[in-house]
Amino acid sequence: MNIDSSLASAEHLIAAPARLVVRTTPLDLPSADADPAALLDFLPADSSLSWVRRGDGLVAWGEVARIETTGDAQFSRAESAWGHLLQTMTVHDDVRAPGTGPVAFGSFSFDPSSGAGGVLVVPAVVVGRRGSTAWVTTVTPDTAETGPAQPTLAELLSVGAEPVRGPGRVTYSAGSRTAEEWLDIVTQAVARIRSGALDKVVLAREVVARTAAPVDPRWLLQRLAGSYPGCWTFSVDGMVGATPELLVRSEKGLAISRVLAGTVRRTGDDDADLVHAAHLARSSKDLEEHEYAVSSVARELEPFCTSMNVPEAPFVLHLPNVMHLATDVTGVLDRPGVSSLTLAAALHPSAAVCGTPTLVARDLIREIEGLERARYAGPVGWLGADGDGEWGIALRSAELSPEDPCELRLFAGCGIVAASDPEAELAETEAKLEPMRSALG
Repeated sequence: MNIDSSLASAEHLIAAPARLVVRTTPLDLPSADADPAALLDFLPADSSLSWVRRGDGLVAWGEVARIETTGDAQFSRAESAWGHLLQTMTVHDDVRAPGTGPVAFGSFSFDPSSGAGGVLVVPAVVVGRRGSTAWVTTVTPDTAETGPAQPTLAELLSVGAEPVRGPGRVTYSAGSRTAEEWLDIVTQAVARIRSGALDKVVLAREVVARTAAPVDPRWLLQRLAGSYPGCWTFSVDGMVGATPELLVRSEKGLAISRVLAGTVRRTGDDDADLVHAAHLARSSKDLEEHEYAVSSVARELEPFCTSMNVPEAPFVLHLPNVMHLATDVTGVLDRPGVSSLTLAAALHPSAAVCGTPTLVARDLIREIEGLERARYAGPVGWLGADGDGEWGIALRSAELSPEDPCELRLFAGCGIVAASDPEAELAETEAKLEPMRSALG
């Protein structure tokens, strides 16, 4: 494979043919209502990429180009390299909808000082659906010949024909900290907050899962999409999950961010859950935590917008395992060409995954958490040629081990404020681990 030396400069790593041809053509798919998991049926066992919600979204496979960045400028370096790569492409787009044409799937680290860095992957084949519109995009090296014909629906489905296999028996063990050690860390954080050092910090913990058979990402994706259709089910470079939190979507000049903070576990009893939802909506502790998160998103988004809408009160988002306080912050963008990745960089890390003040909270996380988050709680999503795209926060997720196909790290975190009770926060992490545990089976 040829590597364009101009693209490999400025601390970018891009492996790609010198010239690429991108073709997007319509595809006849059943409606999302008929089969909300149909997109996932296209995925092969290896190199699966996914961004799916309620049957719409993108799935992809193969790798034509890869951009890797590290350090504080991980976002800007990736975006610059993506712009250079787009200049090598000849694009034929017969659909012209959000997500058609050239697309890169991305996943970035929570803390750039960790060395984990970020990645953009340009797939060889993308299958997408948005309402009644469906398409296939192929990315191939440019040749003097006409190039390969677009794959048929039958050919695309044959890619995912290999049976999806379960992981077998799953065992769990403590990660970098035991539950008892994590309780002590929360106690330390509450003491710092009550001393006036900061207002909120988000602390995470990990659980290590070991499976009897190698993990097939499709097994996780299909179960997550089936159980949590209202979440964004993602798979990018070893990060797999179903996040309820949209960091930012930009589309045709409009930006939206869904902020979640404040959580209560569901009981399975509808009447009891309605009572819990009402308590959550009035909880001073949870409302305080939520306000910090909303304010941080609104503050960082405002410089990019001519107008914004920040609701005065949150709504309660009902998920199968938990309920969250949620607020959708929207803005009209005032800068032509501002990309979704630029917005994601400005918004990350928000108070929902870091704390308030952000830099103080991040320093405290580095000091006491004792966990290498890597790309957990970092932006994950996709970016198009026009800059529009969708970026969630990598929550309710797991990191597949690149060395051991039978090992995963599961993550969960909680917002800690002055009124936090360590035992209650530990119980909340257990509730947030449930989606990935259930997906493993």
